[in-house]
Amino acid sequence: MQGSRIKLKGKLKTFLHVFIYLGVLLALVTIAVLTVDFTAGLIVAAFALLYYMAVLYLDFYNKPIIMNELISFATEYGQIQKKLLRELDLPHALLDDSGKIVWTNLAFERAIHQEKGYHKSINTIFPTITADKYPAVDEEVHYDVTYEESSYVLKMKRISLDEMAVNSDIIDASGYEGFLIAVYLFDETALRLAINEVDSQSLAAGLIYIDNYDEALESVEEVRRSLLTALIDRKINKYIATCDGIAKKIEKDKYFVVMPKKSAQYLKEVRFDILEDVKTVNIGNEMAVTLSIGIGVDGLSYSQNYEFARNAIDLALGRGGDQAVVKTSDEIMYFGGKSQKVEKSTRVKARVKAHALKEIINGKDTVIVMGHRIGDVDSFGSSVGIYRIARTLDRKCHIVLNDVTNSMRPLVDLFKDNPEYEQDMIINNQQAIDIAGNNAVLVVVDVNKPSITECPELLKFCKSIVVLDHHRQGTEVIENATLSYVEPYASSACEMVSEILQYIDETVKIRPEEADSMYSGIMVDTNNFMNKTGVRTFEAAAFLRRNGADVTRVRKLFREDAGEYKAKADAVSQAEIYRGAYAISVCASDNLQSPTIVAAQAANELLNIKGVRASFTCTEYQNQIYVSARSIDEVNVQVIMEKLGGGGHISSAGCQFEGVTTEEAISMIKSQLDAMIEAGELT
Repeated sequence: MQGSRIKLKGKLKTFLHVFIYLGVLLALVTIAVLTVDFTAGLIVAAFALLYYMAVLYLDFYNKPIIMNELISFATEYGQIQKKLLRELDLPHALLDDSGKIVWTNLAFERAIHQEKGYHKSINTIFPTITADKYPAVDEEVHYDVTYEESSYVLKMKRISLDEMAVNSDIIDASGYEGFLIAVYLFDETALRLAINEVDSQSLAAGLIYIDNYDEALESVEEVRRSLLTALIDRKINKYIATCDGIAKKIEKDKYFVVMPKKSAQYLKEVRFDILEDVKTVNIGNEMAVTLSIGIGVDGLSYSQNYEFARNAIDLALGRGGDQAVVKTSDEIMYFGGKSQKVEKSTRVKARVKAHALKEIINGKDTVIVMGHRIGDVDSFGSSVGIYRIARTLDRKCHIVLNDVTNSMRPLVDLFKDNPEYEQDMIINNQQAIDIAGNNAVLVVVDVNKPSITECPELLKFCKSIVVLDHHRQGTEVIENATLSYVEPYASSACEMVSEILQYIDETVKIRPEEADSMYSGIMVDTNNFMNKTGVRTFEAAAFLRRNGADVTRVRKLFREDAGEYKAKADAVSQAEIYRGAYAISVCASDNLQSPTIVAAQAANELLNIKGVRASFTCTEYQNQIYVSARSIDEVNVQVIMEKLGGGGHISSAGCQFEGVTTEEAISMIKSQLDAMIEAGELT
């Protein structure tokens, strides 16, 4: 009988054996009574005999019945457990060690809309759950997954089968490491919908500035100015109202905006079309109105959202206006920025910045000037201008310059071994770090991105930092600058420094070498006064001409080497016109001292081809691929380059790639153009 072969243990075994223990005790009592009284002992012995017979009878006949009942109960209990697990409302499944489904309960089958017997891989249901995500020994993992319209938290736990294999009569357990994976699905669809709804109703803060308020009003008749103001005001308020937001005018040209987060998301989807819509407001004004918008979302508090909005509007203005910037806790998104920055006719700002710079330099003993890595003519020319300002204020000045490119060499040679200038006028990185200290001010020119400055470490050693630049600001900026003068409308850093020079001191005297250097910077950055040239550009050039700049000398300085001219011509001749509007070419860097300069010149030349809206030239230099991007007015190449890790101007930008070939770089440019065209950012 099967029950007779089963051995009991634990409390049940003790309970059934207690009668035997009592029988032993009864035998001892019988012996004790016999020694006291023989007759009484016989009576007790007779009772003990009957007791033993009863215990043996019960053990022989009832124990099998008890065992069978226990077996029956265990079997029914197992069936009940199986049924409960099968009908459990929590979706549950078992996978083998390859991820294949071996068992599911009803709730799991209902969740995945499959009948019993579905034995495919879990990856066919949840594609994100691959083999590398299976749990390790004694590990429980969970992932967020979606199936059709439902959202789940999927938990997996590993169940080892080693013990089962050891006790098996048909499996050789040596080296066996088999396991099952228990899978549970927790439906969080309703919870996530509720969270998303609450999140979408959270408030986003925003600031809207009218970029050219005064200039636009001046371009219209005085009697119609109030009408223009009213139309702009109505356009902004109506637009924000359609987004369930509120716009409050805080100054004549500034608005504070509050809206739900979902409305901010909608504005991103439509790419802030109010930027173009507001330009249609025209009642005779010669100048179209442009806006700058800064939105802050996903902050931990309303005050943090407002701080994000302030940072965003500063970025929008620093990048030239006519664009929207959305800032969250971990990313910044840019929209618009298709028009050139409007040049301000007033020089009040230049005068204020000049006086501030003068005060800063007067408070220090030493001035250190540096531009960007792989310096160009504008970088060096503006550095020379700062040198002249420092010397006018009787302060020691050093220009940080490590590698002299072929394009810069003629200018640098004007100052080296020149008795009019100190031997330590031009120094390297280590010398600059040794000089830096509390009594030194660092002036950064022609760059506002710390990672591409000539010596990024120098920013940590100088507590007083001044930034003078004409490039649009990006996400990466120089922090804690004592004075920051970034004007995207300026043609070049040399133009800005030339203006500042005029307000430093009435007796300032510029030497011909210095005037030639700054004039060269303006010429190169404007492509001989063809790009980004405004009234103030010509005024700065006129100031330099009056102070000794010679056009003929400058032209001779920049005559090209025959090899460079041929490389540029080859790059132009081999250009590919991608999608009928984008010229992409490669500039060979062999035997060129400044291939990046030649590539930039080739990109400028490609713009002379009819139908070309933007040009991109790649060249290999110092184990990197340098990309020069240029446009005239239809395409914002700065946005394209920013998406590839670079930056620059609306019409002049660039980026660098590491660890890729020229062909891969071109492929990345094409992919980015395709993505932006499909997203509607490019037409």
